Amino acid sequence: MNENELSYQIIGAALKVHRTVGPGVLESAYENALVFELKKLNLSVEQQVTLPFYYEDVKLEAGYRVDLIVNKLVIIEVKSVENLLPVHFAQLLTYLRLSDIKLGLLINFNTVILKDGIHRVVNNL
Repeated sequence: MNENELSYQIIGAALKVHRTVGPGVLESAYENALVFELKKLNLSVEQQVTLPFYYEDVKLEAGYRVDLIVNKLVIIEVKSVENLLPVHFAQLLTYLRLSDIKLGLLINFNTVILKDGIHRVVNNL
């Protein structure tokens, strides 16, 4: 399964979570519900993955923590905020670059219509 096919399944799972829970819940609740739905689809899901940060060839504990990595192909950054800011997109792009993963989904569940809160971010390796 490639990134696009996988993102289709991820978005379907996110839509199900949003239909069930609605807006206004904590990010951690959405994240855990999404993990539950993705695992029901038999997808491999890593949660709260620490990414290394290297500075002058030294590994530093910088505290980069990715919400979800699915099938080692797609990073999901879960948000529940009033408005997405440019820093949220930059954060996801940084995670994509540090992990050498091509596709990321920034999903803000705090929207009336979830499709308005889903954004694809591509790392042009």
